[in-house]
Amino acid sequence: MKMTKIYEGAYQWIMYGRDPYKPDNIIDTNQYLVRTENRCLLIDPGGVELFAPMLAAVLHHAPVEEITDLFASHQDPDVISSLGLWDQALPHAKLHAAALWEGYLRHFGCESIQYMPISDNGGVINLGSVELQVIPAHYLHASANFNIYDPQAKILFSGDIGAAFEAPDQPVFVEKFDAHIEKMRFFHQRWMPSNQAKRAWIERVRSLDVDILAPQHGRMFKGDDVKRFLDWFEALQVGIAV
Repeated sequence: MKMTKIYEGAYQWIMYGRDPYKPDNIIDTNQYLVRTENRCLLIDPGGVELFAPMLAAVLHHAPVEEITDLFASHQDPDVISSLGLWDQALPHAKLHAAALWEGYLRHFGCESIQYMPISDNGGVINLGSVELQVIPAHYLHASANFNIYDPQAKILFSGDIGAAFEAPDQPVFVEKFDAHIEKMRFFHQRWMPSNQAKRAWIERVRSLDVDILAPQHGRMFKGDDVKRFLDWFEALQVGIAV
């Protein structure tokens, strides 16, 4: 599994993904760690099959007792079906996820971890020296869906928005945006059901200062490619299977 630091200052953002050892019939996912002085937030920690390599990778950067917080953008198994195993490994941690999904996410196992429900309007995750904003992204594609925005690092974790499915040996950042479009098109048209929700999200994100847009699948977007993605997504008609 590749580990890529995408921000380093008084704290760090680290992306984990591109696992060459994952089963061929399992989609590739990106997981992110926000590492402060003595606390860590693990964003979309992944499916149950990914728990062991993810735990081993994260322990390169933080002792287990400092992994204090988890975040699930929505309820999908590739996002959070590992919850029952993290629940055993991190008995004193908190899980930040939509209030709407609590009864569903507990099916993955959540006995010790404290569930921190996020209201529809979003909120903040306070890691002591770092405060992250929880940004609504409802219906893109889940009915209760959230992004994480870090105004200091200028990083937006966008969940499935911006996703593309590629081989594990591909770069972690988009290099030629036009060539990348066809890797995203069908996923966004099929999985994003609402043009109205899409427009609301784009308007919200355009008001933020974003240098890196970091999705849960595929390459990240940096610099001018963030605006290129927003422009492309705005013009794309979604919800095609009606």
